[in-house]
Amino acid sequence: MTTTIFTELRFWLLIIFSLVIPFGIYGILLVKRAISRHAVLILGFVLVVIAGIDVYLLRSLAALAKHTVSLMDDAVFVSEISIALYILPALFAGIGINMISHILISHLVKAEQRFKDEHPKDEWSE
Repeated sequence: MTTTIFTELRFWLLIIFSLVIPFGIYGILLVKRAISRHAVLILGFVLVVIAGIDVYLLRSLAALAKHTVSLMDDAVFVSEISIALYILPALFAGIGINMISHILISHLVKAEQRFKDEHPKDEWSE
């Protein structure tokens, strides 16, 4: 039995997946002057995967916190305050889904335009 979960590897993985990697991705997106559609799509999927990993780590740490003697663990991961920790994964998943849908919508707009160009008299092109 550990005395606190703040020394566990899973806690530090949570920090890396909740702060370091996502904000690194945001930094890359803000600094780059040009970025390919494929890169945006991949980064969107990465953010969604990171959100899933964060939720898994949060649930795992909450289960561990119940078995530690530290009250600080319980206050952060087991109490009602722990709900606030799920805001970051929800934010990452939302932004990732938004990036993915942006790429898909822009692809569909271009495909519709190509269809209109190839079938100018078609009833479905309007």
